[in-house]
Parts: sequence; structure tokens; C-alpha cells
Amino acid sequence: MNELVIIGAGGFARETAQAVQDAGEFKLLGHLDDKPDLHGTEVDGVPVLGGCDLVHELTDAGVVICVGNPRDYAARARLVHRFGLPAERYATVIHPTASASRTSEVGPGSVLLAHCVLTAAVRVGAHVAVMPHVVLTHDDVVEDYATLASGVRLGGGARLAQGAYVGSGALVREGTTVGAWSLVGMGSAVLGDVPPGEVWVGSPARRLRAADEPALEQLATRTVGGPLT
Repeated sequence: MNELVIIGAGGFARETAQAVQDAGEFKLLGHLDDKPDLHGTEVDGVPVLGGCDLVHELTDAGVVICVGNPRDYAARARLVHRFGLPAERYATVIHPTASASRTSEVGPGSVLLAHCVLTAAVRVGAHVAVMPHVVLTHDDVVEDYATLASGVRLGGGARLAQGAYVGSGALVREGTTVGAWSLVGMGSAVLGDVPPGEVWVGSPARRLRAADEPALEQLATRTVGGPLT
């Protein structure tokens, strides 16, 4: 059984730990987190081994980065840049109740949580977070670092560009694109293309403001797995 460490010890990391244990594919060594008060403690029975840079000492363990939220959804990208690890160090975690078709692809460092579905020829890049009950339909493309919160539905041929964040319960119309590092609010209905670097909300979704993610231009570079084309 391959060993694994999870970067982060918050909600997404805890959910991923449960998926790892349910799947039984990896031996979970524990979490790495930069909050000193967590070191030496346990979250949901899983130890927090120390800071994130221990990843360079645990050279035999696979890695999955499980950080980020709507207020800081570029966090995974920053850690990938910080660590500089080769692609083969990154594991892919798929909950046993997730359904990924044989014609679909999932990149390194990505996580598919419970009851999500990839129907036909879906392409998921590297370091993508797919939360429970997400449905990705035929020919969808989800680029690196994207986040799909619980209950998101993408119509056929939709595209989430690098780093896009789609909030819980949002719907994305077939054939449309959510631009790089843009955020779609929870419950929104996206009926047309969302430009890069913007926040859209509502039904139908409309522009609210520019995204305030820091250093987006710096992050919009080819990294592990690379943007899908």
C-alpha cells in the first residue's frame, strides 16, 4: 500500500482523509499544516505531523494538497509553486462512491469526493477539487486548480479554465466557459461565458465585481499537469 500525506488540516483536508480511508488505496500517514498549534494533535483521529515543508523529508509518500476556500481559492496553486515537486509525487484520490467513466481523465493531485459523476470523455486537470454530488457531463474540461463545490452541475462541453471556483449548487450551461481564476457564486445559473478574473452571481449569473485573488497573473503559468488545451 502506498503512503500518503495530506497538505492542510481544514475541512477539505478532513473530507479527503475520510475518502482515503474509505477507498483503502493508500496508507494515510497524516496531515501537514503550517499552523503550529495543530502540530502533534489529531483531527478526526488522523495526526498532524508538522509543517507543510516536511513534504520534502517524507520522500516515499505521495502528496495531495487540500487547502482553499472562496476567500483564497488560489492557495493550492501557491503551494504547488512553493514545493516544486515533480508530478509523480502527487496522488489522485477518488472516493469509492464516485463514478468516473473509462473515457474520462483525472490529473495528479486531484480529489473526487463522494457521489460525484464524470459521464463521458471528461477531462479533469491537476490539483482540482471536486466536492460531493458534482456532475460533469460529456466532454467537459476542468483545468488545473479549479474548485467545484458540492452539487455543481456542468452541461456538456462546458469548460472551467485554470483556477476557476464554482460555488455550491451552481449550474453551468452546456458549451460555456468560466474564465481563469473567476468565481461563480453558490446557486448561480451560468448561461454565457464568464471572463477571466471576475465574480459572477445570481440566476442568470451576472458580473458582480473583479476577483480579488492575489497575484493571479503570477499563478496563471504552466505548472504540474499544465492547463488543458
